[in-house]
Amino acid sequence: MAALEVADIFRNHGTRWRLANAGRIKLRQLKAMSAIERCPTAALGAHVLRCEQCCVTEISYNSCRNRHCPKCQSVAAHRWLEARQNELLPVEYYHVVFTVPAQVADVAFQNPAVIYNILFKAASETLLTIAADPKHLGVRTALTAVLHTWGSAMTHHPHLHCIVPGGGLSPDGQKWISCRKGFFLPVRVLSRLFRRLFIEQLLKAHKLGLLEFHSSLVSLADEKTFERYLEPVRRCEWIVYAKRPFSGPEAVLSYLARYTHRVAIANSRLIKADKQSVTFKWKDYRIKGRKRLGTMTLSVDEFIRRFLIHILPDQFHRIRHYGFLANAVRAEQLAQVRRALQIPSLEKEATEEKEHTFVCRECETPMKIIAITEGFHYPVRAPPQITAVSA
Repeated sequence: MAALEVADIFRNHGTRWRLANAGRIKLRQLKAMSAIERCPTAALGAHVLRCEQCCVTEISYNSCRNRHCPKCQSVAAHRWLEARQNELLPVEYYHVVFTVPAQVADVAFQNPAVIYNILFKAASETLLTIAADPKHLGVRTALTAVLHTWGSAMTHHPHLHCIVPGGGLSPDGQKWISCRKGFFLPVRVLSRLFRRLFIEQLLKAHKLGLLEFHSSLVSLADEKTFERYLEPVRRCEWIVYAKRPFSGPEAVLSYLARYTHRVAIANSRLIKADKQSVTFKWKDYRIKGRKRLGTMTLSVDEFIRRFLIHILPDQFHRIRHYGFLANAVRAEQLAQVRRALQIPSLEKEATEEKEHTFVCRECETPMKIIAITEGFHYPVRAPPQITAVSA
């Protein structure tokens, strides 16, 4: 029996759900649903492969490559990790998480692009500013930040995972300064600055008219009402926590492999689905120990709704780099960091195109594409008809 997938739930219930919710679904959500439903089926086209060694022929359906598709993201994560592998340094790495209060999360739900950008900006500025403060480290550091918008139950819970090296370059760029072993930066200091920077940028966005408010939040369009709404947020503690340092570069890669391209729910967490409900594994983080592991059952409609609230705005980057890992300065400054750490500089390796992508399951010989089929405009699962053959 084939394993249950999010795509199966969308194929079985998506048409009815779209009709029931017509007029309330965003275009990006419709596009994601359509892509996941058709991945990988003949609807997206296929290529026919033949092994020249044992003459095995097989049909391989094309993938949708949508960044919210649970099936496609494992390949995307592997490619991304290969690019990041050479950037790791032989130093301690820390995992710092920034979260926002429920009131801010409610505003983010209606204004995802604006609030998520503020989250990235406030968190990165917090880490870079405190690390550069001579009272703490006094260094130029870097970070990779990954946005997650969900909790284990697929509810809306925006937070940022940051991977930060335990130290940085001295102000003159000649020396690497490490943090105290096992301790990066004081969490309370990070939390206070993060809160101040976030609220400042949130108020600025409101004054510039960048925020929209609907339903129960419609009154927040008024500036004074919005400021009163934020009063409890100014007084409460914002949760920022730093986990214990990773045990080494391999552990960092392992973590990134699990987190960078994760979507709201992985297919491996799905247990069963019928006409009315979907059951999946989840963790209740309020409970300690093994008892936090359990199962949750949602109606099909609620499952689809929760999945789709995590579809990001178009062209929104959910993985970002800052400091000496920023795209504009990465090559030059990483070379400077490696000199400061007295480790060999990376030589530019010639990137050769791989001639063979597909390998025969029988004899592990590279397979050749002998035919390509066009995709259909409707989802089907029958083997495609061969329409073009290459020499």
